[in-house]
Amino acid sequence: MTTTLHLASQLAVNVLDARSLLSAFGVLGVGVVLFAETGLLVGFFLPGDSLLFTAGLLCTGAADRGLKLSLAPLLVAAAVGALAGSQCGYFLGRRAGGALLARSRSARLHQGAKRAEELLERYGYAKAIVLARFVPVVRTVLNPMAGALRVPVRTFTVWQVTGGLVWSLGLTLAGYALGSSVPNVDRYLLPMVAVIVALSLVPLAAEVYRSRRDAQAKELRE
Repeated sequence: MTTTLHLASQLAVNVLDARSLLSAFGVLGVGVVLFAETGLLVGFFLPGDSLLFTAGLLCTGAADRGLKLSLAPLLVAAAVGALAGSQCGYFLGRRAGGALLARSRSARLHQGAKRAEELLERYGYAKAIVLARFVPVVRTVLNPMAGALRVPVRTFTVWQVTGGLVWSLGLTLAGYALGSSVPNVDRYLLPMVAVIVALSLVPLAAEVYRSRRDAQAKELRE
């Protein structure tokens, strides 16, 4: 009976809610979610930023008395999921080209692909690959986009590992540091996650603004 109830609770997990995912799958879920978000186009909607931050917070035991994660296994799972997913996405894009994106009907996914291509053109491979880690949806589509555009394997690998470690370990340790230093941090968990999500959208908003400004400037010149 207990096993049945536990299985039912896992099947009822809300994949858009970081705490729900962590309660159902723990540290293993972090690795799987990050792999799906960064390596599979179908995972573009998953909450990577808030998941990492909340998981780090829960390592202190301050945010939820019924759920406490271990920091070392969490860091390993986060890094492996983020790096392996990105590399997988790159090779899928290199093999399938633009066919993967062409089959999708998601407007949000296609918008992310456009932003990813703009990042690669504007900043070059190294900077774009690192920056993309911090932009939802873009970090999903840039990897297959880089593969389709034939970014050199060595270049992509070096910079995706650099950006992936900074992103995955940085957000996790930020949550852990906050949970360790702020009393009763659970009272502020939802507002903090909202802030993390909002901040992660700033680079995308900035790119949209720059693109529109450049387009308007081009029209005026013509």
